[in-house]
Amino acid sequence: MINQTEKKTTCRFCDTELKYTFVDLGVSPLSNSYLTAEQLSRMEPFYPLHAYVCHRCFLVQLEEFESPENIFNDYAYFSSYSESWLRHARDYTEQMIERFQLGARSQVIEIASNDGYLLQYFVKRGVPALGIEPAANVARVAEEKGVQTLTEFFGTSLAGRLAAEGKHADLLLGNNVLAHVPALNDFVAGLKILLKPGGVITMEFPHLLTLMQENQFDTIYHEHFSYFSFLTVEEVFARHKLVLFDVEELETHGGSLRIYARHADDESKAVRERVEELRERESFAGTRRLETYLGFSNQVEEAKRALLSFLIEAKRGGKRVAGYGAPAKGNTLLNYCGIRTDFLDYTVDASPYKQGRFLPGTRIPIHHPDKLKETRPDYVLILPWNLREEIMAQSSYVREWGARFVLPIPRVEVIA
Repeated sequence: MINQTEKKTTCRFCDTELKYTFVDLGVSPLSNSYLTAEQLSRMEPFYPLHAYVCHRCFLVQLEEFESPENIFNDYAYFSSYSESWLRHARDYTEQMIERFQLGARSQVIEIASNDGYLLQYFVKRGVPALGIEPAANVARVAEEKGVQTLTEFFGTSLAGRLAAEGKHADLLLGNNVLAHVPALNDFVAGLKILLKPGGVITMEFPHLLTLMQENQFDTIYHEHFSYFSFLTVEEVFARHKLVLFDVEELETHGGSLRIYARHADDESKAVRERVEELRERESFAGTRRLETYLGFSNQVEEAKRALLSFLIEAKRGGKRVAGYGAPAKGNTLLNYCGIRTDFLDYTVDASPYKQGRFLPGTRIPIHHPDKLKETRPDYVLILPWNLREEIMAQSSYVREWGARFVLPIPRVEVIA
């Protein structure tokens, strides 16, 4: 589909005019803008949630309607409330210390370090660690854990300042931050500046190929500006003289990549075979062909119809449906499908920051998980489906009264 509007939007990486729609999810509020009771009588801002694909570099992206400063200065996402994510962070720490021989004379720097969920483990192992986190409310929690944290946005300006102070990274990492930066080239250029000559960058982000294959359209929201295939992210880093020498495929967030980058002139780290293997697999899957992206909207629309059909049948049958979780992805799903309290009575979440608030757009109330025991719903719709095993284990008690779990992605699945 060609965008016929007069306004020209260009690719944030290669500056090519964006003409082709990847998926149009209508209009939606910011996914992490949870409402207080007092805000329910006020207007909410809604923005187009329209993802484009660049026909030159194949970067999938949203326009920037709100600045990162407005989105992230006071943030509702605290990484430490997920036990599986904490295990992921501990495992990563051990793996990096062993693989790259990190110790008391090394420097680890994490961008978008959140509440110290990961760097706390480096600190415990005696490895110097610095976090960079723009959300002041989240950074305060990290500081309380003993993680030194700068409350700033990252780019060439901050990288240059730190480098001038003699602070370079042996390990420079970012988990689920690359998608969050609208100034993509400035961000990656900053990585180049801050990395020691023999240092390593690791970045984790949802894999665009998996997003398409598993119909994970709900991971598209305004806080995520870009969506990467391996071939595209490799091109982005190469422009800034950074080589991707290794890649891992992870199960986190429904399917992510962890890329490893080094300076182009650092020959101490050979490019591993799995880099070439993933290149070939993505090429075979069509990530460098425009038509691969243009059919995505059809499967998204069918997923919406299937979920609404299930909910309509359940409610007509007198069944009670509650949600589990209040993730950003859930807000995309609910707003796109038009699901409000007429279908979903409420949702629950383990984060005290979200309890007592309301989901943006749909205004579904968020309660403590104990609400499930109180109301005994017939179905529990798992909104953070990527944490389904953890959630079903923690909430297995709902089976005592015959409740069943429902997964909305990649297709509606009811689990007894």
